Amino acid sequence: MSANPQWDISRALGVAKLFHLVCGVRDACVTPFLTLYLRQLGLAAPWVGILMGTKHLIAAFWGPFCAFLAKSYQKRRVLLMGSLLGSVGASMVMVLVPPLREVPRHRSCNASDGPPPTALPPPPGAAGTVTVASARQPASSHAAGAPGPAGESSTGTVGAAGFRKAPAGTIHASAGGPRRSAGTTSPALHPVTAGEGTSNAGRTALPLLAGGPAPGSPANLSAAQGNAPGLDLSLEGLRWTFLLSLGSLVFWELLTAPLEQVADDSLYEYLDFVDATDRYRSLWIWRPLGMSAGVCGVTALVGQLECVLMTNGPRGVLHFYGYSLVSTLALLVSVSFPVPICRRREPSYKTVKALSLVGGAPRLIVLALTVFLVGAATSAVQNFLFWHMEDHGSGELGMGFSVALGSLGEILLHPFKATLLRKLSRVGTVGLGLGCLAAQFLYYSFLWSWWSVLPAQILNAVSSGALWWAVKASVEDLATPGTARPLGAMFQGHISGGGSSLGSVVGGFVVMSFSLAVLYRACCVVLLFWLALFLCIQPRLPQEQKINYSKLLVMEASDTSDSEQGTERDWLVKAMREEDSE
Repeated sequence: MSANPQWDISRALGVAKLFHLVCGVRDACVTPFLTLYLRQLGLAAPWVGILMGTKHLIAAFWGPFCAFLAKSYQKRRVLLMGSLLGSVGASMVMVLVPPLREVPRHRSCNASDGPPPTALPPPPGAAGTVTVASARQPASSHAAGAPGPAGESSTGTVGAAGFRKAPAGTIHASAGGPRRSAGTTSPALHPVTAGEGTSNAGRTALPLLAGGPAPGSPANLSAAQGNAPGLDLSLEGLRWTFLLSLGSLVFWELLTAPLEQVADDSLYEYLDFVDATDRYRSLWIWRPLGMSAGVCGVTALVGQLECVLMTNGPRGVLHFYGYSLVSTLALLVSVSFPVPICRRREPSYKTVKALSLVGGAPRLIVLALTVFLVGAATSAVQNFLFWHMEDHGSGELGMGFSVALGSLGEILLHPFKATLLRKLSRVGTVGLGLGCLAAQFLYYSFLWSWWSVLPAQILNAVSSGALWWAVKASVEDLATPGTARPLGAMFQGHISGGGSSLGSVVGGFVVMSFSLAVLYRACCVVLLFWLALFLCIQPRLPQEQKINYSKLLVMEASDTSDSEQGTERDWLVKAMREEDSE
C-alpha cells in the first residue's frame, strides 16, 4: 500500500518522541511517590497495599478494554485528549483527601520560623511517671515493644486525664509523617489506659490506625521508639480517609489507564500503513529518559518550593500539582499525535485468540507464570522501598535519583541486547534476570543507610530490562501470525498487572504482620525457588517454533520446478490462488 501523501513520517515520529518524553516526565511526578504520599496521609501498610492493588488491577483490564472500544468506534484521539484532560482534574481530587492528622511542616522550614516551642506544663493533678524509649535508637534496631538499652530512657508524666506526656526533646515520629529533630518538637499527648505501667509503655495499640503499623515493622518509627500510636484517631476517621483515597484513586486510574496502550496502538498502526514499523522499536527509549529527567527534576523543585507553597498539608501534594502541569503540556502535544485515519479490516477478538494460544502451549504457560510472579514480587517490594529509605534518613531527591539510576542502567544496556540474547539464549536471559532480581531483593533487606540502595538499582538493567527483552522475544517466537502484539500486550498488561495487584495486597499485610526485611527476603526465596523450577522444567518441554511462511514459500520455489504440476502441490499456493480468483 502506497503512503498517503498527508502522512509525514518524520514529523509523526518527532511528535511521538516528544509525546513519550513528556508522558515519562508526567509519570515521574507522582507514580514513584504515590505510596509515600499515602503514608503521609496516615494510612498504614495494609491499606496502602489494597489501594495499590486496586490501581494495578484497573490498569491491567480497564486500559485494554478502552483501547478496544476506541479502535472499534474510531475515537482514539478523543480518548487520548480526554484521558489527559480528565487526569488533570482527577489528580486534584486526590489532593483534597484530608490526612488523618495535622501534618507538621518540614524541619528545614521550621528552622526559619523562630525558636522551638517550649514544653507545656503538666496538666493539673499529674501523678506518677512512666518510662518511654528514647529516640536515639534507629528505626530498625529493635522490634516494637522491645525495651531500649539501659540508660537510654526518659521519663514522662501521666496526667489525671489519662494522657502520657513525653519530655521536651523526645522525638514523636510516626509512619504517616516526617521525622523531626530533637528540640524542635512539642511534647505529644497519648492516651494511657487504666493500669498501664512501665512494662507495657512501649507496646503499640491498634496497628491498623494511621501512624501505627505492625509491631516489628521497620516503617513503624513510633513503635521502634516505644511510643504507642495516638488512640485519639478514631476508626471513623480512618475509614473516611481510606474510602476517600480509594474513590479518588479509582477515578484517577479509570481516566489514565487507557492512555499508554491507545497511544502505542495508534502509532504502530499509523506506521504499519506506510511499512515503517521497524522505526517503532526505537521509540521506547524516550519514556524512560523522560522518567529519569522528571523524577530528579520534580524532587529538586519540590525541595525548593515546599517551604513557600505548603501550609499544613502533606508535602506530596506538590507532586500532584506538577503532574497536572505536565499533563496539560502532554494534552497540547496530543493534538498532533499520529492517529491512523483509515480503518483496516482485521480479525477481531485477538485477545481471546492469544489467550487460547497460551492455554495450548506449555512454554507460554511457564512464561506466563514467570511474568506473574515477577510482577507480584516487584510490586510488593517497590511499593514500600521508599518507606524503607525514608526510615533510613533519605529525602525525596535521593529516592528520585535511585529511580533514575535504574532507568538509565536499562538504557545503557540496550545496545548489548542482541548479543546478550544470542550468547545466553532466551531461557538463560530469563534465568539471569530472575537471579538478579532475587539478589536485589535480598540486598534491600540489609540496607544500612539510604544511599546504600543505589548500587542495587544498577541491577535493574538486567532484572527488569534484560528479563523483559527475553520474555518479548520468546513471545514473538511462539506466537502464531497476527497474534504477536496481542500476546505481548497480554503478558505485559493482564498477566503482569494481575501479579502486581496480588503482590501489593499481600505485601501490605506482610509488612503489617512482620517487617519490610521479612517481605524482601520472602520475595527473594520465592523467586529463587521458581528459578530452580524454571530451569528444571525448560529442557523437558516440547520444542515449539513459529512457522515463517514467507521463508517456506521461498524455499519451496527454489527447490521445485516452475511447472504447474510442482506448484499445485503446495497447499498454501492453492489456497492463495483460490482466494484471488473469488
